[in-house]
Amino acid sequence: MTMPGKLYLIPVSLGGEDATAMLGTAVLRILPGLRHFIAEHPKSARQFLKAAGYPHALASTDIQTLSEHTSAAELPQLLLPLLAGNDCGMLSEAGCPAIADPGAALVRLAHGQGIRVVPLVGPSSILLALMASGMNGQRFTFHGYLPVEKEARKKKLLELERQSDQQDATQIFIEAPYRNPALLQAVLETCDTATLLCLATDLTLESESVLTQTVEAWKKKPPEINRRPTVFLLYCRARNLSDPSPTSS
Repeated sequence: MTMPGKLYLIPVSLGGEDATAMLGTAVLRILPGLRHFIAEHPKSARQFLKAAGYPHALASTDIQTLSEHTSAAELPQLLLPLLAGNDCGMLSEAGCPAIADPGAALVRLAHGQGIRVVPLVGPSSILLALMASGMNGQRFTFHGYLPVEKEARKKKLLELERQSDQQDATQIFIEAPYRNPALLQAVLETCDTATLLCLATDLTLESESVLTQTVEAWKKKPPEINRRPTVFLLYCRARNLSDPSPTSS
């Protein structure tokens, strides 16, 4: 009986010209041994592999597509090279596979098929933003994309504020870069002036900016984040940051 190959979860850069600057040595060591890949966008995957010094001809490298449009019925087909004994690498469009990425369903299916899943070290914009925010890193929730419709988005933002206050937890969300200004405006119009907002923009790039301040302070000088990848973080218990000691009664 053929032993299944390993599914390597391979982080990629978050942007910039040097695709290898933020990658662990294990990624660069394992990549040359792989001839099968699963990627959100094969074209981007080929660009990454070329930049990472991949030694094989890309035209003959097997790259299958796993995107938001891939149906559950198509997932088993993606595991066939692994079940035939070949190691395979999963590549996200940016950052870590299966984190804010459609790869999670395939990883779950791989576990069910007895395939070993090996996560490799690399950049995650969500964790990098949380690390640099100064907000609660013990309790946090990533919500992905918020509703686009104005009233639904407002309702969701108010819900996130309540959750942050009640649970003492950081609330994290993202938006398509071209819609960042609309989301920022919604946050500034909806949230309490004392709520902390962190904007983590262009992470790992030369233009990187990470700043946490109150909604009131952001209103005075809103940043220019149009078409710049940005992670939004909300935290409503600002008193815990300024004075971590218990209040005496």
